[in-house]
Amino acid sequence: MATPPQDAQDDQDAQDDQDDQDAQDDQDDQDAPAPPRARERPSWLIDIAIALLLLIADAVIVVVATMLLVMLGMGTTHQPRSSATVHSRDTPVWMWLLVWGVPAVAATSAVTHACLRMPVTAVVQTLFTLACGFLAVVGTRILLS
Repeated sequence: MATPPQDAQDDQDAQDDQDDQDAQDDQDDQDAPAPPRARERPSWLIDIAIALLLLIADAVIVVVATMLLVMLGMGTTHQPRSSATVHSRDTPVWMWLLVWGVPAVAATSAVTHACLRMPVTAVVQTLFTLACGFLAVVGTRILLS
């Protein structure tokens, strides 16, 4: 069993030893890699500003895509008085990539913004993904008709 220090010199030596140990521990902590911190989320203002910019861009993309699909659909319809001949045409690969590539890119954007912890932007991009998916289905039906 340890006896407590008897005089002031022993107390001072014990305190110096404790200070040296604390200084060594602090030095060890500085050399150790920092623990991984959770990714900090951007401010709400930045999130909402980016969401608004993407909302405007997404709205323009949806309107232009809808107009192109309407023009494409009107161009492929046949006149009612014409003979009902069956015509076969191959659809180019780039057309399929365009029709289904835009929803894939939109989905990637939604997942990326969700991983960046930007909830407002992620919701806007998810809604854009759904709109692109709907337009892709409509475009597929037009291309196959």
